[in-house]
Amino acid sequence: MASNSEILIIGAGVAGLYTALKLSPRPVTIVTARALGKGGATPWAQGGLAAAIGDDDTPNLHFSDTMQAGAGLVDPETASVLVDGGPNAVEDLVRLGVQFDKNDDGSLKLGQEAAHCRERIVHATGDQAGVAIMDALVKAARAAPHITIYERMVVEDLLTDDNGAVGGALIYNVKADERMVFDAGETVMATGGLGGLFAVTTNPMAAQGHGLAFAGRAGAVIRDPEFVQFHPTALDVGVDPAPLATEALRGDGAQLVNKDGRAFMDGYHKSGDLAPRDVVARAVEAEITAGRGAFLDATKAIGKAFPGAYPTVFASCQNAKIDPRTALIPIAPAAHYHMGGVMTDIDGKASVEGLWAVGVVASSGVHGANRLASNSLLEAIVFGARIADQLREKDIEARVDAGAPGDRMDLEPKPADPIAMMKLRAAMSSGCALIRSEDSLHLTLSVIHELNHDPAMTSGLKSALVSAEIIAQGALMREESRGSHFRSDFPGDDENAFHTEICATGTYEEEGDDDWEDE
Repeated sequence: MASNSEILIIGAGVAGLYTALKLSPRPVTIVTARALGKGGATPWAQGGLAAAIGDDDTPNLHFSDTMQAGAGLVDPETASVLVDGGPNAVEDLVRLGVQFDKNDDGSLKLGQEAAHCRERIVHATGDQAGVAIMDALVKAARAAPHITIYERMVVEDLLTDDNGAVGGALIYNVKADERMVFDAGETVMATGGLGGLFAVTTNPMAAQGHGLAFAGRAGAVIRDPEFVQFHPTALDVGVDPAPLATEALRGDGAQLVNKDGRAFMDGYHKSGDLAPRDVVARAVEAEITAGRGAFLDATKAIGKAFPGAYPTVFASCQNAKIDPRTALIPIAPAAHYHMGGVMTDIDGKASVEGLWAVGVVASSGVHGANRLASNSLLEAIVFGARIADQLREKDIEARVDAGAPGDRMDLEPKPADPIAMMKLRAAMSSGCALIRSEDSLHLTLSVIHELNHDPAMTSGLKSALVSAEIIAQGALMREESRGSHFRSDFPGDDENAFHTEICATGTYEEEGDDDWEDE
């Protein structure tokens, strides 16, 4: 069975839905693996959206904070586009029906998060910004006559034509139990992140970097895959995925303390509890490793106001039999966000024809080695609009002779073997997480190759293995420590900041004998 569309968007989180809405009136098709609005990471976003809209704030200040957080690898031109688009992004979301929190005078209430020099984070019902934005976008998308939505459609790979251009996707229709070819003139990847590759993550389990694998197999350049951001304050309560304790708590005065109640961040960074995320994550890890434990103390700064101010975090604590109004919250770092991804230009175009990328799956140049808090939702909005601007009036032609299902790998639609997935996640967390070394990365890669050599365990896991290997190979090539990437055998940073660019010279074979090129 086949379906045709001029523009195909893969993924229905904030990036995919907003891009589709801004394409109006041009027809667009969205495919999503789950029911619309369910199962993705956007509804889990607690922090909010960063935008320079305060009286004491400017895009230039937001730009400076973004550049500093990115540790030398943020593209200045792209960052300027991001921060300049902040105020309009907030206005557009309000127009779409997002109810951001307001002060008594009706102005938008702004919060502060790590590495921001001003209060510039807009929230919704305290820690429910992701839910509020998704609810508004889903409602608008369902009502938009130019958008066709296919739910429970699992993308298995991108299809390319004889010239190497992307011409759509091979998709497994869950409801009909059949494979389909979706032909498209232009394909937009909005597939989300890859935290599910790690044993401890705040992402949905299904976030395993599939979009990275699809694009890599299609020949797209993957940039800086080694930069995985670990959120320092995931609730350490034995739940998988780990519930998140938003950074806004520390913006409101909550403190990081050890089991004795002693605040420890001043000993790691001059900005204390509001230091950049990579610094805080490693500090928390160091305290845990040293046996002192790590906790978030909100009893004084937030106290009785906790249930109304942070209902999502409060509910997670209650489920774990913790009352954050009076007790410390046990925390640990967890894989949270991917700064690397499919390399794009300033308009969201990937390095192969017919392919675009937006949101977490993209490496647009705005995050560098360490994302500034709450810039992620902003990136999805600003660059989703830029992609739409490029495609809305473009003369789009169907790709000729895009690969048919029989030309692709024998990809199984069934879920990955849980034992194999557990083994992969454990290997990524032990060797390719917060602290890395040549030895630990080789151990991780050996597990990946071992899994690739076992057909019984590889079924349903191929794309996750591709993404995991890309990350580990990138980390192995970067012989320095920068931002979220820390090598114990190369603790210093290189004098000249550089990007890692990886592309596959051929399809990824089951044996794992892929030839990855470092450009």
